[in-house]
Amino acid sequence: MAERSTAAVDVADNSGDESLTAEADQTTADGVAKNQEQDTDSDEAQEKTGTEGSGKTSPPELHSGHKLARRYRLEECVTRLDGFSSWRAVDEKLRRAVGVHILPADHARARSVLAAARSSALLGDPRFVQVLDAVEENDLVYVVHEWLPDAVELTTLLASGPLEVYDAYQMVSQVSAAMAAAHREGLAHLRLNPNAVLRTSTGQWRIRGLAVNAALRGISSDTPQRTDTESIGALLYAALTQRWPYENDAYGLSGLPKDIGLIPPDQVRAGVHRGLSELAMRALANDGATASRHESPCTTPEELVKAISEMPRIRPPEPAFTSPPDYQRTTYQQGTYGRTAPRPGSPQAVPAPPPPLQSRTGKALKWAVSALLIAALGLGSWQLADALMDQGGKADDTNTTQTNDGGDKGGDKARPPKPLAIHGAQEYVAKGSAQAPEDVANTYDGDPSTYWRTRSFVDGPDMNPAFKPGVGIVYDLGSEQTVKGSTMGLRYSGDHTTVTLYATGSTSSSTPISAMRKLGTVTTTGDSATVKVSKPVKTRYVLVWITAMPSAPGDAYSGAGYKQAITDLKFTG
Repeated sequence: MAERSTAAVDVADNSGDESLTAEADQTTADGVAKNQEQDTDSDEAQEKTGTEGSGKTSPPELHSGHKLARRYRLEECVTRLDGFSSWRAVDEKLRRAVGVHILPADHARARSVLAAARSSALLGDPRFVQVLDAVEENDLVYVVHEWLPDAVELTTLLASGPLEVYDAYQMVSQVSAAMAAAHREGLAHLRLNPNAVLRTSTGQWRIRGLAVNAALRGISSDTPQRTDTESIGALLYAALTQRWPYENDAYGLSGLPKDIGLIPPDQVRAGVHRGLSELAMRALANDGATASRHESPCTTPEELVKAISEMPRIRPPEPAFTSPPDYQRTTYQQGTYGRTAPRPGSPQAVPAPPPPLQSRTGKALKWAVSALLIAALGLGSWQLADALMDQGGKADDTNTTQTNDGGDKGGDKARPPKPLAIHGAQEYVAKGSAQAPEDVANTYDGDPSTYWRTRSFVDGPDMNPAFKPGVGIVYDLGSEQTVKGSTMGLRYSGDHTTVTLYATGSTSSSTPISAMRKLGTVTTTGDSATVKVSKPVKTRYVLVWITAMPSAPGDAYSGAGYKQAITDLKFTG
């Protein structure tokens, strides 16, 4: 990999950036979150040689409980490095947590830190952690900034795995737009790494340390826009792959294997979104040129914002719709209003019948009803006898009664299956990124020459549940329909194609497979698949799920590997 500038090298170091203001994983006794920093010895050594004489000044003797400007009470030191320290503090005037960077007034970087803090404060962009105060007082220079107890560093988020595709898209979109706005005002970050990017509880991304972090560490760049753009590319690369795009490990992430160069994210990890993979490569520098061979490089945050706007928009996953609770059915019973309901298990008194009619009118009514019943019985007996006499010669015809439409009264004749209309579809992504969401409509457009294709996977034929348990599409039938089966054309024939149908509650990918109802499955070797449902089920949404694929040679769309494509899909009911 080509040698980079000093500022670019700083992107790849292993320091926890906001040793300055860290705001993730915070747990203190008073409820204000605690941030942790990971400056390594190598990073500290690099910082100490960054500015001549900066390491000669000893940090002031400060301790917990010390007050600055009779207002900011220091609570906990989170970083002590190269002549400056960073603290979690409390603004006693406004009763809120803040972060504070403190340097001796005669520190070699004190003037530049003050200037950077004041310039950053003038920007006033809410996408950045705000500088609240910048003061020189009592032989000290200190910078006060926001403290976000609900925010989590990107470093912490990536510890458990790469980001979901929508989260990665939102991160790079918001960070790029924020940095483009900063550069329009002449401000650069130069220390934009996973410790400097935070996600709040509302899903917004915030950037801390604009201009100040670089000033504290004596970092500068002749090409600040290119430096920050490459840093954004590295952030996106890490978000997609959980790997740092350089040979050195950094920020708790493993670097790339040595001697292979800068490879695209979708070659590092299967299932990475193709558009975001290309975007990361366009932002990263390699010998001063883009690492992507297909698109021009992005050398400024503004160009990166434009490139993102030209991508197909990545939509958020739809929320899962849970089934409403089963409500106990109640039936109205005449005469029960106002009565105390019996407790379960207790004996229930049988209501006494009303007393018989005792008046003359009642006796007359009894005789009238009795006479009507006798007449009705006699009439019914006469009609029954007449019907039997009429059918005397037809005893051999049938022993069962026929309905008017010619079907047996005791059961329906089998009806031929009918095609079910498809009203929409959406790719289902259980893990990793989507395959080709823009092509799902090709599976039911009636044109067998168009199709939706998976990517080419190295491992197979069964998909690896560890990183991608399967691929598929959820279809919307418009309303609840009785589904009896499905047929579809397959582009690649060969062994192992396994397709399963599931009934689900929406087109959202947030509903896990385990919560769906399995309808039927088939494994085929040909260029088509027919899945039969053993017991027809009524559902509006059906997932077509592929868990194994044949090996196929490379083509214009993808390289050789295990892959499949669907066309001309139909449901029957």
